[in-house]
Amino acid sequence: METKVKSKYEKGSEAYADVLTGDVDRKIANAPKNIPGWGIDADRENDPTYPMKNRTDADYERIHYEKAVQQPVTVEVFRSIERPAITRVFGASTPPRGLSGRIRQFAYRFSEADARHWLTLVMADRVDVVEGIIDDLKQGIIPNIFAERGWAAEFKYNRKAAVQKVAIGAAVGAALITVLLLRNNRKSKSSLPVA
Repeated sequence: METKVKSKYEKGSEAYADVLTGDVDRKIANAPKNIPGWGIDADRENDPTYPMKNRTDADYERIHYEKAVQQPVTVEVFRSIERPAITRVFGASTPPRGLSGRIRQFAYRFSEADARHWLTLVMADRVDVVEGIIDDLKQGIIPNIFAERGWAAEFKYNRKAAVQKVAIGAAVGAALITVLLLRNNRKSKSSLPVA
């Protein structure tokens, strides 16, 4: 059974409204001082970076900064369920697409503390590689896998490991071909009429 972790920053909540208006920083600064470690860096005489840090007192005025302008959202942007809103700036050059995009969409249903989130994103990356190769082939481009995987450099600088990888790949490929041929041979023998 799948359970979705609810964030206190969900749409419509008070915390969500605070983020949209920029009041969240001020609320944190005015929060109760009974939190363990609260204000630990407030005493300038007890600062572990003294005397190396060049003090400008800007550290103590962070609450009054002006937020950057929000980048317009022109593509689908995924965000963690722990974040109240999307970041002010984000990458838009490669929007989610195809099966890998759907897998990423599924991954962002889970908390960043959940292994399902990260493992699903890793799987989406692998699927995206295959989708990229298929797109290249559709456009008539034959991918140079040898160069793209860095095998030339590995053969030049780490020849033993490169030869070992090629040998293992050849052995696995030969084993798969043998299994498929034996399976086809058995099927053809079993389909022959008995005399």
